[in-house]
Amino acid sequence: MDGGERVKMYVDVYVFHTSEGASLPLKIRLSNGQTFDIDRIKGVCRAASTKVGGTGMRYSVVVKGVETYLFDEGEGRWFVEARREAYGR
Repeated sequence: MDGGERVKMYVDVYVFHTSEGASLPLKIRLSNGQTFDIDRIKGVCRAASTKVGGTGMRYSVVVKGVETYLFDEGEGRWFVEARREAYGR
């Protein structure tokens, strides 16, 4: 990921739940309606976001060829570490 200040951006996530109980995120939708397919899930672990705060299951995902993190806080709340200029604040 590139440098720059980051902010916690809550996003909508389309998730497939397996019969074994695993959650597989498929698509991310931003508050402006823009959607991004998740090309690949590289790994999942419990972790904290050191850039914007918060904890949960951290998914290392590939979106449009770029690796990034997607966090599941639980209770249906997901967030990304967005660049401040991209977030508009």
